[in-house]
Amino acid sequence: MVDFISQADRYLFPNYARYPVSFVKGEGVYLYDTEGKKYIDMLAGIAVNTLGHSHPDIVDAVCKQASQLIHTSNLFYIQPQIEVAKLLVENSCLDKAFFCNSGAEANETAIKLVRKYFYDRGKPEKYEIITFTGGFHGRTIGSLTATAQPKYHEGFKPLLQGIRYAEFNNPDSLKDAISENTAAIMFEFIQGEGGVNPINQEFLQEIKNIAQENGLLIVVDEVQTGIGRTGKLFAYQHYDICPDIITLAKGLGGGVPVGAVLAKREIADSFQPGTHGSTFGGNYLATAAARVVLEHVLSDGFLEDVTQKGKYLEEKLKELGLETRGKGLMLGSPLPEDIKAGDIAKKALENGLVVGTAGGNTLRFVPPLIITRDQIDEALEILAKVVQF
Repeated sequence: MVDFISQADRYLFPNYARYPVSFVKGEGVYLYDTEGKKYIDMLAGIAVNTLGHSHPDIVDAVCKQASQLIHTSNLFYIQPQIEVAKLLVENSCLDKAFFCNSGAEANETAIKLVRKYFYDRGKPEKYEIITFTGGFHGRTIGSLTATAQPKYHEGFKPLLQGIRYAEFNNPDSLKDAISENTAAIMFEFIQGEGGVNPINQEFLQEIKNIAQENGLLIVVDEVQTGIGRTGKLFAYQHYDICPDIITLAKGLGGGVPVGAVLAKREIADSFQPGTHGSTFGGNYLATAAARVVLEHVLSDGFLEDVTQKGKYLEEKLKELGLETRGKGLMLGSPLPEDIKAGDIAKKALENGLVVGTAGGNTLRFVPPLIITRDQIDEALEILAKVVQF
């Protein structure tokens, strides 16, 4: 393992604070490192491995597709891409899909789409997008600007013009951010990187009212909350709202990189040939995996089971004395100031448990959606050893 670390230090950019572990195998909710040690995974590649590791249906689909055709570009029709678009559209309130490679790319697409939509309507002055403190939308320059967390901006200014910030769950702050140039409001229903912070129902109603009164688009970042993570295919389905644009990635490919943007027809139609594209977006390999993920997530009882397992995990965390917030299998537990989430995650890893951390000194639990109650018990038995109050 020391050799892996020294080679990484020699050849890789130093931008990740990695744990001194390298995994070589995964099965379901379990991972195995170079020494053969077994871990239970409650992080799922940061809410990515929807069906766990090496799910046989994903393996079969990817291997079969790779043996036939991996990539042609979007100059041609891609059958599995069309099939995935159909599944997303017919199970949402939106009309059209665009495919890319990541959440950041999906959010960049959404920013461009908002601007193009108003430009096409003779309102080029409508280009500003309001985002919220604690949100996270990616690390490319546009999505980084949309991320209203100063710690991510350090060293990268000047940022993109046209993004204004308001305080999350604060209606007065949102009202103050509106200007004659405002085009859209962009937010997450549950802020993942920000500390697993859910939106307040009254605040969401205020967003809807302000958007309607001012002719604004509502853009929802479902990169982390989408594809069954909260117990619904999309988190917006927990609320009385139909966004104008949704961004997706993470769990969509079950580990294979793929992102998507869904939009209402009249908005999607602003992207005519030549306006936007993605070389690898929605290629054969990526959408072959995404099709399998969606077929499983949309199968009878799957989402209800996610909801029930989420409630079970929440109960078990509370039995350990941990506060919880979130929905489904996207839960966070904020810790007291004298107990550091990073220290707990490190100790858990040493004991065979992979958990995440998020803003505000929060433990983050986003396990594969196929996790069982027995496996939740197994994970929390380990956590109980390292969390002491």
